[in-house]
Amino acid sequence: MKQLSIAKSVKGVGIGLHKGEPIEITLEPMEANSGIVFFRNDLNATYKALPSSVINTKLATVIGDEKGYVSTIEHLMSAINAYGIDNIRIVLNANEAPVMDGSSISFCMMLDEAGLKELDAPKKIMVIKKPIEVRDGDKFVRFTPTNEPRISYTIKFDNALIGEQHYSFEFSKKNYIEEIARARTFGFLKDVETLRAMNLALGGSLENTIVVDENRVLNPGGLRFKDEFVRHKILDAIGDLSLLGYRVYGDYISYAGSHHLNHLLTKEVLKDTSVYEIVSLETQKAQIYEKVFA
Repeated sequence: MKQLSIAKSVKGVGIGLHKGEPIEITLEPMEANSGIVFFRNDLNATYKALPSSVINTKLATVIGDEKGYVSTIEHLMSAINAYGIDNIRIVLNANEAPVMDGSSISFCMMLDEAGLKELDAPKKIMVIKKPIEVRDGDKFVRFTPTNEPRISYTIKFDNALIGEQHYSFEFSKKNYIEEIARARTFGFLKDVETLRAMNLALGGSLENTIVVDENRVLNPGGLRFKDEFVRHKILDAIGDLSLLGYRVYGDYISYAGSHHLNHLLTKEVLKDTSVYEIVSLETQKAQIYEKVFA
């Protein structure tokens, strides 16, 4: 199995969730072993999508340095991860990725338009060899070895509508598109004024965010899934974990996880080489791992 990029460049425009301004985005092919790279053409600045590039995880995953940053990359990164893309450049003219409809389905459509291209280099994956976990009280995120990679997530909110939700699915591109990609980001009505006072969520609307009151969804169309909230958390986690630079062959389990805990998990994994093995998918033995890319 070979590394993948996209076959051609594609362009789109969307609103930034936090600044509320139109953002132009272009996805461009990259050569083998280039990785996932963000380029801000307004700053002439490049940022590689790696744990070492992360500078903030409070409300979104943010990569950058002292000169600038790119915020809210997790939805786009989630789609890129699900499509098995190893090398791609994302060109933006602002400090955040566009929110689109609050899910990753628009990015999936852009990737479908661009098409996939095999490159002349073997794909490599990260195989989890022993359990590793990061905790914050009763909250945790965890990798464990497996023969059939699954993502299992439980959320628990002090909200009558959401409460506790659990979802688990076998990670593949097909399953991602059918079960996860359309799940939108969500927020609480009581937090809207606070965020806007902080000059955040200025682009948030019922067109790109599920807004929840005490016991009802304010969006006229309601939910896309009855458990859309936990599905979106899985979408976020897939994006956050993609910063490891490889598709992970292991089970991911989370209870009340977050961007911050996901980031800490990626850092802990990379600290301990006994936790994982980087496997090239050019050998016959590696065929046992390939179904995760189906």
